[in-house]
Amino acid sequence: MNQNTKRSILRWTHILFGLPLIGFVYGPPAETEPYRYMFQYVFVPVLLLTGLWMWKGHVVERLIWKKAA
Repeated sequence: MNQNTKRSILRWTHILFGLPLIGFVYGPPAETEPYRYMFQYVFVPVLLLTGLWMWKGHVVERLIWKKAA
């Protein structure tokens, strides 16, 4: 896969999973309480992983491939 394509997919995933976070943070607490676990276990980890991969993906790939070899 081309590096530009991979970065574009990661960027759009990061953006799409980050948009609901705005509603969660700025919404009324009574309305956002049922969605708390979804954000805690789905949205935030995806945001962290895609952000880390875009920031230091070359280091992560080097660590993964070094262990596999």
